[in-house]
Amino acid sequence: MLPTKVPASVWIRQNSAADNTWTGVAYGNGTFVAVSSDGADRVMASIDGGITWTLCADASNVAWSAVTWGNGLFVAVGDTGTSRVMTSFDGFKWTSRPEAGNQGWSSVTFGNGVFVAVASSSGNGVMSSSDGIRWIVRLPAASNSWTGVTFGNGLFLAVSSNGVGNRVQTSPNGITWTRRSSAADNAWAAVTFGNGLFVAVATSGSGNRVQTSPNGINWTIQESAADNAWNAITFGDGTFVAVSYAGIGNQVQTSSDGVTWVSQTSATDNRWVSVAFGIPHGEYIFVAVSSNGFGDRVMTSC
Repeated sequence: MLPTKVPASVWIRQNSAADNTWTGVAYGNGTFVAVSSDGADRVMASIDGGITWTLCADASNVAWSAVTWGNGLFVAVGDTGTSRVMTSFDGFKWTSRPEAGNQGWSSVTFGNGVFVAVASSSGNGVMSSSDGIRWIVRLPAASNSWTGVTFGNGLFLAVSSNGVGNRVQTSPNGITWTRRSSAADNAWAAVTFGNGLFVAVATSGSGNRVQTSPNGINWTIQESAADNAWNAITFGDGTFVAVSYAGIGNQVQTSSDGVTWVSQTSATDNRWVSVAFGIPHGEYIFVAVSSNGFGDRVMTSC
């Protein structure tokens, strides 16, 4: 009998289209798309599961921080620059859009017909859009540094890297937000939803760099596989996958339930900052991108 395949347990280094500071990756319509904060062209796209990448011109010289897919559209947000939103139907050709506020937008998601972005800078740290083109500023539940946002179970949920007992906020519509108590005051960096559970990861903490919640309100600390700087998380193929920008040979951790985590060997010891799941050509693929490395700022797992 063949051994049971463990999703995301084997990672392979891939050649990035350029040695840019890649900051975000997303999947949609058969294409993986990554954005970067620097470089002459700040987008790369792959239609073969993250193996071969094409460098694409971004809409403007913005320090792009995150990208998502929803309603037939890729939407990217930026941390600095002018017109900190851009959109694309195919991931290759991009159009600049005006942001709702001059904030350092750090994360973006889509759910229930709405795009929502959060900002790491204080102030009006949320904006929403029904089409990815016209954006409206929303008032966050607290003036924290919001670093990650997701949608699940009819709820938008964002996590923060600072604050006292209020490092989570939730919203049913992306407009009105309510502060929630995090399980610990760790530097929560990213959050995802899968298998009926919200799961967030942190870059700080001691043996407790994961927290889980079935409803976004009540949170439970879980033990991370290692005290690495877990910076990104996704869900796919029945598996939660988190990547780290620090660690030696163990910059990936996986879990089938969000509670018990196992270290996996990363393809290289780069600064892995974002991870996405997709099913191009019917094959389940995880793709992670890195902010450093020499020609190998992508790794894939299937």
